[in-house]
Amino acid sequence: MTVRVMIVDDHASMRAGLSMVLSSDPGIEVVGEAGDGAEAVRVALARRPDLVFMDVEMPGWNGVRTTTELLRVLPEVRILVLTMFDLDEYVAGAMQAGAHGFLLKTADARELIAAVHACAAGEAVLTPGVLTRVAAHFVSSHAGAPRPGLDRLTEREREVLALMCQGLSNSEIAGRLVVELATVKSHVAHILQKLPARDRLQAVVHAYRSGLV
Repeated sequence: MTVRVMIVDDHASMRAGLSMVLSSDPGIEVVGEAGDGAEAVRVALARRPDLVFMDVEMPGWNGVRTTTELLRVLPEVRILVLTMFDLDEYVAGAMQAGAHGFLLKTADARELIAAVHACAAGEAVLTPGVLTRVAAHFVSSHAGAPRPGLDRLTEREREVLALMCQGLSNSEIAGRLVVELATVKSHVAHILQKLPARDRLQAVVHAYRSGLV
């Protein structure tokens, strides 16, 4: 199945570069571009992408507001945020707005293409460097007692959660633990249910707040 992708970035050169890289994969079709948030909503409504690459720092509507607006009008679309290391607050906001993944702008072609397919398949895409910084930022800005839930995890579920905190994908966790991918997916589903957490990133934040990592 071809993943229909839209690129939102205020720099034309960035959009062109991303489009060239993504279009090199036969399973990806770039169906639209936008240079600001308001335009992104208009184009997305017209083109109906499966996934949107979202810059967080843009004039007018930033990536956080644009993510919020896109998910309001197209709740089924997947949002993959592109960020730099020094924009933790933006990324934390995008996480709360409902973004499904975070990738550094310095990612290479292989990482970008893999991220599209993983995110479109329902996985959260969490670059390790972004993951640890955003989790730390979120924890420090939301002080308070950890929520219950971590004590309900089995030893193997805690092990899987710890690997999630390193930014590993389900397939990478399966390889590390030498188990089937379906087994890892089952563990992740149980982790999200028990904590409870909306998604993979919320589970990681919970682990940080609870002192697991």
